[in-house]
Amino acid sequence: MAPLIKLNNISKRFLTEEIETHALNNINLEIHQGEFVSLSGQSGCGKSTLLSLLGLLDTPSEGEYMLAGENVSELSRNQRADIRSKQIGFVFQSFNLISDLTVFENVMLPLTYQSGLKKSHVEQQVRTVLEKVEMLHRINHYPSQLSGGQQQRVAVARALVNDPSIILADEPTGNLDSKNAESVLQLFEQLHRDGATICMVTHDPSSALRASRCLEMFDGQLIKDDHNTLKPSIVSSTTLVAG
Repeated sequence: MAPLIKLNNISKRFLTEEIETHALNNINLEIHQGEFVSLSGQSGCGKSTLLSLLGLLDTPSEGEYMLAGENVSELSRNQRADIRSKQIGFVFQSFNLISDLTVFENVMLPLTYQSGLKKSHVEQQVRTVLEKVEMLHRINHYPSQLSGGQQQRVAVARALVNDPSIILADEPTGNLDSKNAESVLQLFEQLHRDGATICMVTHDPSSALRASRCLEMFDGQLIKDDHNTLKPSIVSSTTLVAG
């Protein structure tokens, strides 16, 4: 089966004050449908930059990005936005819920960018994903009335509502205490068992090991690619071509 995501020699450079920074260097990676992948590494290693490229929030300086068989490396901003709204779900560390919208309205937001959807379909889809994350009973509450863990569950529901090809999570437990973090990680594990494809950036080794495949980055390169890891990985100096 062809990979859902395939990166060929992806590099990303930033130019600031006449200084060129190499955030990513020749990344080669394949992610298949149904995988739960964690991406870890020290601060500044390039993992968030890689997630931004995977989510079409940015474009590579060099290389080719294939998503579901389509080359999305050089699309316009509007074209990338269209694909994001249909194929990619995002979960952020800070939840990014809108405070004056209810849980229902927050989860519904991604569907408002798609034309031609019936109101009954939208309402049913929102209820379905809220039930999946066990937050249907909070449908009319506002974010301020929820705990951090509950807010993140709502954020996960919002990421699921458009039935995306992949869920991209950037430090989803970073703002949570240990109890709520565990609850969110269990939710990701259940979504994975249900067939979801997930790529999660995390700085926490124990969280990374909850994934079925653990990638590790160092200085803009992938240095480890472990399947079914049972113990924390150790940074090595050997560059690995993942996939």
